[in-house]
Amino acid sequence: MDQLGFDFGVEQPRKLVKVTPAKLGTFEDCRRRYRMTYLDRPQPQRTGAWAHSTLGAVVHNALRALFDLPAAKRSPQRAAVLVTEQWKDNGFADPEQAARYRARAKGWVTEYVERHDLSEDPIGVERWVSAPVSGKPGAQPTMIIEGRADRIDLRDGELVIVDYKTGRRPPDDDDARYSQALALYAVAASRTLRKPCHQVELHHLPSGTVATAEHSTESLQRQLKRAEESAEDLRAATDTLAAGGDAEELFPARTGKHCSWCDFRPSCAAGQQAAPASQPWDLLAP
Repeated sequence: MDQLGFDFGVEQPRKLVKVTPAKLGTFEDCRRRYRMTYLDRPQPQRTGAWAHSTLGAVVHNALRALFDLPAAKRSPQRAAVLVTEQWKDNGFADPEQAARYRARAKGWVTEYVERHDLSEDPIGVERWVSAPVSGKPGAQPTMIIEGRADRIDLRDGELVIVDYKTGRRPPDDDDARYSQALALYAVAASRTLRKPCHQVELHHLPSGTVATAEHSTESLQRQLKRAEESAEDLRAATDTLAAGGDAEELFPARTGKHCSWCDFRPSCAAGQQAAPASQPWDLLAP
């Protein structure tokens, strides 16, 4: 009957929109940057490498490589060697500055391994998790949340999300509690690995501090509702753009001091006017 063109009014299910914490965060921070990052092809001109991003990637990669080793070999000395093996100079002012931060990074990971018991194998390291979810309890899924968690531990039968930080400011417990990314990782990890997950942690290597939050079912649901609202706005803007909508109206720039270090500053006149350009090393932890 379908071949004869009959329409019986059956509504086709809408395809679930896939979102990551990075996509949602970028969309909420600046829609123009979202468009340039995920939609525009060819992608507009970007800045060069940022030293703080290089530093963070090196530390993350060194800790990931550390967990690839047998537990007996996860020593502070080996962690320092892994920093050297993973090191890149991208974004630093000069070789001298890069060398200083390489030494600092080695010190951070050495102290981290000394402070923490890393003899237990995590459930996941750089683990991709994904789950269909809804912003309303018990409702049909409206989106798929997914992303790569730095580390997922198993403690006393429950999953714990661990996120490494190397930025200028040590995060506190409120940062962990209100982090949308950590909450979404907790939900996705719980459903992917079929174990409860309520605790999330931010491990700040420069200061050696750990910020912790214990989510309730209600607090996780609030984060899902917020994510769903952003995902619906994201879907609507993207679909309208694909149908011929105006890119500047659908994805306007949200200017502010963050324009100083935006990756797409070379391609955004509004951002250039809003704030002076940062040097690639200005966001390094002191």
